[in-house]
Amino acid sequence: MLDRRRFLKGIAALGASAALPAVAAASYPFALGVASGYPTPFGVTLWTRLSGFEMPTTLRWEIAADESMRTVVRAGEEVADPAWAHSVHVDVDGLQPERWYWYRFRAGDAQSPIGRTRTAPSAEAQPAQLRFAFASCQQYEQGYYGAYRHIVADAPDLVAFLGDYIYESSWGRDHVRSHGAPEPYSLADYRARYALYRSDPHLQEAHAACPWIAIWDDHEVDNDYADDRPEDGMDREAFLARRAAAYRAYWEHMPLPARMRPDGPRMRIYTQLGWGDLARFYLLDMRQYRSWQACPRPRRRGGSNTIDVEACTRLTAPGRSMLGRAQERWVERALGASRERWNVIAQTTAMARFDQKPGPGRRAWTDAWDGYPAARKRLLDFVDSKKISNPVVIGGDVHSFNVSQLKQDFDDPDSPIVASEFVGTSITSQAWPQERLARYLPDNPHILLADSRYRGYTRVEVTRSRWRADLRIMETVQRADAGCSTLATYVVEDGRPGPLKA
Repeated sequence: MLDRRRFLKGIAALGASAALPAVAAASYPFALGVASGYPTPFGVTLWTRLSGFEMPTTLRWEIAADESMRTVVRAGEEVADPAWAHSVHVDVDGLQPERWYWYRFRAGDAQSPIGRTRTAPSAEAQPAQLRFAFASCQQYEQGYYGAYRHIVADAPDLVAFLGDYIYESSWGRDHVRSHGAPEPYSLADYRARYALYRSDPHLQEAHAACPWIAIWDDHEVDNDYADDRPEDGMDREAFLARRAAAYRAYWEHMPLPARMRPDGPRMRIYTQLGWGDLARFYLLDMRQYRSWQACPRPRRRGGSNTIDVEACTRLTAPGRSMLGRAQERWVERALGASRERWNVIAQTTAMARFDQKPGPGRRAWTDAWDGYPAARKRLLDFVDSKKISNPVVIGGDVHSFNVSQLKQDFDDPDSPIVASEFVGTSITSQAWPQERLARYLPDNPHILLADSRYRGYTRVEVTRSRWRADLRIMETVQRADAGCSTLATYVVEDGRPGPLKA
């Protein structure tokens, strides 16, 4: 077993090497670090992207059973192609279930940092626990990624990233660093934006510490886009070209398996991942297939709005979908076939209804599930009718911690609880004032906690008897070395839907 202190010391050294001066980093081909993702019982995907090469370049990869890389169990060569920004995605198989491995790459005389990864338990295994973190919304200019230093110290089995890995736009106040470039539209623009975010040493540490799974939200492309419709007046063909560039850059910079490679403006990222008989993740794409938002703002072609529900008849149309019908059918089949104890629906926003009109009447933000109430009801009705075991929804997007009961009927406070929801705050992205959020809580009794004051992440421990979520908050994101503490802890007991304050 890995000596934890030695591993954390090594990861800290990786962070130091990632912060090389610009000239040195430019001459080091692995300046963007290494990563792994999507573990199965017998394999995992390894990733890196070479810097400083123009021609196709062959690199060697190795995966070992020990930290010193003496016991190499799989090895091979891959070509880093300039057409894909010299990124490499290696789908390694033939590994042993439920164990840790170490990996590295070589390009000529240069060697990458050593990353740590692991496989999932076999489908028949009965693991005692799963420890993972989930995070989202990391606007580069608005803060440092010190939260990842604390995620690494927690030594999770897995990190789930739930959207807004990059931001295409510059906004907010009190910036600590700069994008240094305007909003991206071309492939070169998006590649540069990802490379900037990937240069952060704490983000590199977290990618090297354990495997990741990830889904995108809107800012990886364009704020509030829906399917082929942008927020602004860009025509459809121009927007699809932009989306194709953004999807390609996302693929090039994330540890995604080969099957997810994009085809122009299309890229299937929704998938599922099992962890023995203990847990199963369902990762959903909430952007590529959704219906356009209902009732956009005046003089805008698309994008979100906050509207009086009674004034927008299109909002409640039964055919509107957040996931697209094909993905809806897929997730129903996947959930229906589950034999796992905990079923984790990983998506990008808030599913619980959030009424933004104190007193009589109701106002809804059309970009979250409140903008797709028929689709939300279809999913929750399916979960309820099929008695899916321990459904838990996790999300991000709103830059606050939200802990909620997902109800059969949000209009009835006594309605049965169908599932539990944990929405994590942002890594850095700024939020509404807490006073504004608190104004709406009396009209949303199913929301047990909503707190926008802090940046951070959510730490989860899943056992056979309960789900425990620690809401982890940073002292500040104005310093990279800031401390971290726990705002609150909630648990879900096996067989009893609904979060409970610990």
